[in-house]
Order: sequence, then structure tokens, then C-alpha cells
Amino acid sequence: MKKNESYLKSPDLLPISHANRKIGTVGFAVMWVGMAVVLAAFAIGGAGVQSLSLGWVIVATIIGSVAIGLFMTITGDIGIEHGLSFPVYMRAPFGTIGTHIPSIIRGLAASFWFGINTYFGATAMNAILFTLTGFDNWFVCFLIFAAVQLLNTALGIKAVERFADLAAPIIIIISAWMYTTLSDRALDQGREVWSWIESPVTGGAAVTAFLIVIFSNMGFWATLAADIPSISRFIKAPKYERNWLKRNKSSIVGSVIALPITQTFMVAIGGVSYIAVSNYDPVVALQEAASGIVLGVLLLMIIFAQWSTNASANLIPAATIFSNVGGPKVPFWAGVVIAGIVGSVVQPWNLFGILIPVLLVVGGILSAIVGILFADYYLLRKRRVNVHDLYENNGQFKYTKGFNLAGFISWFVGGAAAYYLANYSFIVGFVVGGGLYYILAKYWYFKKYQQAEIEDPDDEKYLGITVGRDWVILDEAETYDEPKELSS
Repeated sequence: MKKNESYLKSPDLLPISHANRKIGTVGFAVMWVGMAVVLAAFAIGGAGVQSLSLGWVIVATIIGSVAIGLFMTITGDIGIEHGLSFPVYMRAPFGTIGTHIPSIIRGLAASFWFGINTYFGATAMNAILFTLTGFDNWFVCFLIFAAVQLLNTALGIKAVERFADLAAPIIIIISAWMYTTLSDRALDQGREVWSWIESPVTGGAAVTAFLIVIFSNMGFWATLAADIPSISRFIKAPKYERNWLKRNKSSIVGSVIALPITQTFMVAIGGVSYIAVSNYDPVVALQEAASGIVLGVLLLMIIFAQWSTNASANLIPAATIFSNVGGPKVPFWAGVVIAGIVGSVVQPWNLFGILIPVLLVVGGILSAIVGILFADYYLLRKRRVNVHDLYENNGQFKYTKGFNLAGFISWFVGGAAAYYLANYSFIVGFVVGGGLYYILAKYWYFKKYQQAEIEDPDDEKYLGITVGRDWVILDEAETYDEPKELSS
């Protein structure tokens, strides 16, 4: 293997074989329960009930969550079909070097989320320790909690799934308890949770407020919608299955069913929290609404929730991206540590107050990437991928000195459009980015840099699990126990 190609073939970035996919339908749904219990989601509910009734906030959340779940399932097929992670496939629409730029932005966003969620967990841990022992130092709790999460994730995907199996049922039970506690507090304040609105709006303002809740929920998960292949490549799927729905069944159950249910519940709790104590920070709300053993158990739920979310939704994607950028010298565990450091130095305790505007802007910028992935994978390549060349420095994805200009032009234009139409950010970014990329690539760039799978759309050459293939990359094939008759 040539030295200048080694960074493309980092062992942690090679395609995952069918035999090495360990997450089943139930396992992925459970992971989603753990991932979607994010306390920052409370901010959406808290902001929503300032203009809309809780019922309308819930309706908007369901719409936004189901929509983003569908986008995740669509892009997740990249991992299920070919076993490829997000930063590796991004070499197709952005180039072997260009992939690093949007990937790093996604990795930084994931790291920031890790920091925000760790801060919530740390404040809950500090509250428990203060109640029990009188110890009061949330920053020490932050460092301890961060270190524990990093260790758990560095042990690999199975360690993350096992923790989710433990955390999910606890989280569900205690979330219901939290909702009941806060609802009782709201009634004590003379506020009916389903009708109370802080500053009611009507007409066009109500429509805008409704759309903001929808797109805030979509923006909330836009980062994972882009790089869900980094997780979906570990999901079990049947070989030789040409039906898209059957092949992606596990992904659908997790992203389109488990995610919306859990996300909606979290947003509802945030709304009830704001109604009850005029604060959607769950730690503050709970300390005002509960006491004693009830408070301790609810705060423990917060710790479990942030831990479970961070491992699957933030640390795994970020670590995979940083490993891609660093090559073999940055293995997965080192990427986990980098994500933890980045998420801590940005001082996440200062970010919560501006969360909703950030969600809309970041969601829009990343939605352009989702649109580009959709156009590249489905509309242009029609799910066929010349996987071997993704790992070659001088293959078809080298483009212009390692950059796919069609991808970057589309991303910048789509991201800018989403930024200026922030209230509708995700859909604007997706449509503009994906549509422009399709036109530029099909009628300009791929005429200059021909793509083998487009010129010769042969299923047997360029599909993965649909034709029973486990992709094996030369010089690293011994990493996997491949069935020789199915390898390519």
C-alpha cells in the first residue's frame, strides 16, 4: 500500500461485513430510545409553549420527527447496503480530500452536542452528590462524567448497545414519572398543561411558530441524518434482499417509530416543565418540583439519558470522522478522546441559551449535505458504488486535486439559502443543495470525471448486500472474515 493512500484505508473505516453487523431491529430501536432522550430537546418544548398550546407543539414535533426519521432511513441505506461510514462515502460527492471539510464540521457539531449533554448530566450528578454528601462542584462532576462516557464508547459499538439495553427501560419509566411530577406542579400553580400558553399568537404568527417547532426538531437531528451510515453499517440486514423496505426494516423501526415517539415525549416534558416552573432546564425544574428520593431518582435518569445519547449519537460519529481525517495514526478510540476534548473546551454550559437559533442554522447547513448525499447515492449512482475507488488516492474520486467542485458549490449555495430562510432551514437546504448537485454533477462534473458505476450500471459489480457482497479492500482484507465466494 502506497504511503499517500494509507490514510484512506484506516482499519476503522473499512466496510463492515455482513458477519460483523451486530445490531438487530430491537437493538436499534432500543438505541434510539437511549439516543433520543436528550435534555436539550426540552428547550424545543419550553420555547414552543410560549407561543402555542402543548397539543400543537406535540403535533409539530411528531411531523418533524417522522420527517427527519425518513431522511435518516434514506441516507442510512448507504451503511446497510455497502457497510460504509459517513466520512468514507462523502469521498464520492466531495472528493478524497474534500470529504474532510464537511466531515469535520459534522464532527465538531457532534462534539459540541457531547459537551452540552455532558454538562446536563454533570449538573444532575452534582445535585445528587450535594444532597447526599454536601459536595458541590459541577465542573469536577463534568470531568468525571465525560471520562466515563469516553471509556464506554472507546470499547466499541457492542459496549454502547449493551449500555443502551440497560438504560432504555429505566429512562422510559422515569420519564413518565418526571412528566407526572411536573404536571402536578403545574396544576398546583393553577396552570392546565394542555391549554396554557404564555404569549398566544394567531394567524401567520401561529403558522410561523408551528413551523419553527417542526424545523427545530428536524435541525435537532440533522447532524445524525447526515452521518447515520456510521451507525447503520452495524445494523443486521438480509442478503439478496432487493426490496428497499424489507432491507431497511430495522432502520425504519428505529428512526421512523422509536425516534418520533421518544422525541415527542421529551419535547412534551420540556413544555410541561416550562409551564410548571417557567424554566425548561430539567435540573432546575426538577429541583423546584420534587424532593427527596423522587428527586434523586429523576436526576439519576438525566445522567443515564445523556450518557446513552452521547455514546451513540455523538461520540461514535465524531470519532469515526476524526479517525478518517487522521488516518491509521488516529484509531477509533483516539477519535473518541478528541471528540471529548473538543466538546469540553467549547464551554458547553454557555451554549444552551442560544440553542434554538443554532439548531435552525446548523440544521440548514447540514441539510444541504443530506440533499447532496441523496442526489449522489440515489439519483445519480442509483445505489451502485465503486467502493474500491473510495479507498484509492488516484481513483475516480480524486476529481480536481481531491475535491469534487460540484459538491462544494452545491453545499455552499444550499447552506446559504438555508441560513437566509432559517425558519424553513432543513427543507430549503435539502432541496437547494441536492437539486443543484444533481444538475452540476450530471450535466457538468461527471462528464469531465466519469464515474464507473454510472457509465456501467451493473448490479453485480457495484451493489453490496443486495447481491450478497461483502466489500473487501486490498491490503486490509485480513481484517475481516469474509466468505470468499461473495467477496469482491
